[in-house]
Amino acid sequence: MRRLLLTLETPAANLALDEALLDTAEAEGPAAEVLRLWESPQPVVVLGRSSRVEEEVDVSVCTERGIPIFRRSSGGAAIVAGPGCLMYAVALSYDRRPEARGIHASHAYVLDRLAGALRSHVGTVERAGTSDLALIDRTGTTAARKFSGNSLRVKRTHFLYHGTLLYNFDLTLITACLKSPPRQPEYRQARGHREFVVNLTASWQTLESALAAAWPTQGELKDWPRARVEALVNERYGQQEWNLSYGRR
Repeated sequence: MRRLLLTLETPAANLALDEALLDTAEAEGPAAEVLRLWESPQPVVVLGRSSRVEEEVDVSVCTERGIPIFRRSSGGAAIVAGPGCLMYAVALSYDRRPEARGIHASHAYVLDRLAGALRSHVGTVERAGTSDLALIDRTGTTAARKFSGNSLRVKRTHFLYHGTLLYNFDLTLITACLKSPPRQPEYRQARGHREFVVNLTASWQTLESALAAAWPTQGELKDWPRARVEALVNERYGQQEWNLSYGRR
């Protein structure tokens, strides 16, 4: 597995790069597995592939604040990203990781591995809901609080798993930009965003170390798929029809 520490200039290009890394791995085989880390320099709302923007996002607030809305290639609900929200992505081979084959198995495989790497740095972390990581209060005084949301894109021989790690994010943006999600995990207990989501007490460097422990790499990926990123931006991520229309393929 190679490592790619790269934030591109636009949200569209950053979202396209995750998909392009999956496409490359699918074309080139197991040796093309990659771990990517990046962080948006500006607040941005990112819809899930099948999200309905009017159900999940307060578009008027986003417009007023100049926060753009995009759509990713993977499932799940809308998120807000930006400074203080570390984004990671792994493109993984089913041939190398047969225990991860299947939707539920993929979630468990990636999140249990990441949770284990984080525990020594931030405390008790558990996989929660379908695809969250949460901080657990072992005293039972407070309910579990989410710090990481994740989603999945599957192809024939590889899958893309990517998500967020909140560590110094302006959590008020989540309350302002996102409506209450139409589907909620049981552990949320109908809490509002501010009571449910939390920042980790960890630095960017600490989280980078945890990700490196979860996904050991051998060198940097220097030849990332520039042409494929450009094509995806032109065809999809740079198009309002893709970003704001429901269920586009």
